Amino acid sequence: MRPTHACVSKHPTQAAVPKRRTRRPPRRVSHTQSIPLRHAPGSPAEVYAALTPDACLAELTRRHVPYAREEAKRGVKIPVRLTGKVAGVLYRTDFPDNERASVPWEIFDCRLVLSLDDFGETLRAHSVAEVRMFSAWRPPAKSWPMSEWGRRHQGALAIDVRELRKDTGEALNVLDHFHGKLGLTPCTAGSTATTTDSPEDRELHEIVCAASEAHLFNSILTPNYNPAHKNHFHLELTPDVDWFMLR
Repeated sequence: MRPTHACVSKHPTQAAVPKRRTRRPPRRVSHTQSIPLRHAPGSPAEVYAALTPDACLAELTRRHVPYAREEAKRGVKIPVRLTGKVAGVLYRTDFPDNERASVPWEIFDCRLVLSLDDFGETLRAHSVAEVRMFSAWRPPAKSWPMSEWGRRHQGALAIDVRELRKDTGEALNVLDHFHGKLGLTPCTAGSTATTTDSPEDRELHEIVCAASEAHLFNSILTPNYNPAHKNHFHLELTPDVDWFMLR
């Protein structure tokens, strides 16, 4: 379904990357706990989040990512809908195919799609062919100004992943197979920090750790973070920051 990638660099050309701006101090995220932040200036996440709409869409085209432009969406700077696989991986909710073209939860900001395209290398290394998600965009209230860009799900800059499905038909379900522990930071001290010997648990931890190490997302929240995340991974791209957190 997805055209073959040309053998080109994954990252945008230097001409497509905006000049670095004076960076504001790291913004405290509005979660319930104080979170230690790591910094990696010039990371893929920082580069992608800084792209203009024209530069981002051109990069999707260069990578042969199948997408359709969406009309203006409240809170979303560069709204797109995926029309096929991204780096060999299909992203979808549980809605039936005949509703897929209209459900708001499958709208992404273009910049997040670039991170997902890179993430596909890790997923395909684990034979993952499909990601089942709860949502990407979550429409903000109608009172939200059309000229104001959102963050996280309101800006379609985050995805909640509940299950990874393999070529073999095997499924790695976050609720069933990720055996973490509240308050334990994954991937610490060079370890995947699993609490069981389950192969599914180890594999989910390996995937999360690889995404964190590659700095593809600014925020990765797992079931270790709080009970609200017990059944999914939250993967988020955040503009105008150079910090990263994994919980």
